[in-house]
Amino acid sequence: MLRIRLEPAWHIGPGGTEPLDPVLFRLLRHMHETGTLAQAARAVGLSYRHAWNQIGKWERMLGQPLAKLERGRGASLTAFGERLLRAERRALEALSSPLAKLSEDLERDLGESSGKAEPKLVIHASHDLALAQLLEVPLVGEDLKLELHFHGSLENLAALARGRCDLAGFHVAEQESSSQFARVLKPGVHRLIGVAVREQGLIVARGNPNAVQSLRDLARPGVRFINRQQGSGTRVVFDRLLASAGIDRGNINGYRTEEFTHLAVAAIIASGKADAGFGIHAAAAQHQLGFIPLVSERYFLACKAARLENREMRRFLALLRGRRFAKILEDLPGYDGAICGKVMEVGEGIAGPRPAGNRAQRP
Repeated sequence: MLRIRLEPAWHIGPGGTEPLDPVLFRLLRHMHETGTLAQAARAVGLSYRHAWNQIGKWERMLGQPLAKLERGRGASLTAFGERLLRAERRALEALSSPLAKLSEDLERDLGESSGKAEPKLVIHASHDLALAQLLEVPLVGEDLKLELHFHGSLENLAALARGRCDLAGFHVAEQESSSQFARVLKPGVHRLIGVAVREQGLIVARGNPNAVQSLRDLARPGVRFINRQQGSGTRVVFDRLLASAGIDRGNINGYRTEEFTHLAVAAIIASGKADAGFGIHAAAAQHQLGFIPLVSERYFLACKAARLENREMRRFLALLRGRRFAKILEDLPGYDGAICGKVMEVGEGIAGPRPAGNRAQRP
C-alpha cells in the first residue's frame, strides 16, 4: 500500500520565495535537544561539515545567526533560532491534524484501487525515550509498520476516541491526576498495555549549584525553571504536586516557559539557560545532569479492546515482550520493565501511584 505523508512547505527569506530545506528544522531540533552539532548531524544523516554549511547557508539567507558553537560547551541555538523552531512547532500543531486526516483519506482511496494493505499501527504517545527507540526494533519475521507521533497525554486519548490512532500513550503518577484519564477511558471498551514504570522528578544543573532539593526551592529568587507544555502528562503531574504542596505557581520563575519533550527540558538546563525542570530520570542522565526523584509513574498504551486480537496488535505485543525491547528498558536509568507487555483492565491500570524517594542523584 502506498504511504502518503503531507507536510507544510516553508518559503522564507527577504522575498518569501526561497524554499526552505526541511532538514534545517530537524538539525535545529536535534541540536536544541542534544546540545551538540555532531550528534544533530548524525541524527539527520549528514556529515558535520554538510550540517554546518546548511546552517551557514540559512543564516546568510535570513540575515540572522541560528546557532552558536562554544569550545567546551557544545552548540546552542540563538534567540532567533529558538523563535524559528517555535514557529515551526506552531505550524505543525495547527496543520498536523488536517494534513494527517487528508493523508489517511488519500491512502485509503489509493489502497482501494490497488487492493493491497500493509499492516500498520498508528501510535500517538506522550514523549518517552523507550518508545522513541521502538522504531529501531524490528519484529522477527514479517515487518510491522509503526507510525509514532508524540503529543500530550490528554491529546492522545482524544485522538484514540476519535479513531485517529490505534494506541494512545499516557502516564499516571498520582491517583488524583488519573481522574482526567478515567473520564476518557471506558471499562469494557478499552484496555491498557503496560510499557514501563518510570521515575519523574526534578532535573537540576550538573553539580546542583543552586542546591535545589525540593519543589519549594523552585520558588526561591534566582532559580530559573523550564516547564513542559500544557496538556502533557508530565505537566499534569507537576501541577498536581505543586497543588498538593501548596506552592503558588506564580512564584516560580519560568513556569510559563515551555518545552515539548523531556530531552528538550534537559538540554535547556545543560545549556545553562535554566537551573531546573521536571521530567524523567533518563533524560537527566543523558545530559549528565542531577536528578531528584519525586514520583514513580506507570506508562501505558491504551487501545480498543476489540483490537487486541488483530494480527498487528498481537505482533506488537510480541515486540514489547521481546528481549530487544527489554534491553532498551534496562539501559534507561529510572525505567522498570515489570509491567511491560501486560494487558490490563482500565481500573487495574490507573489505580494509583508508588512514591519515589526524595534524594538528589548526581551522575
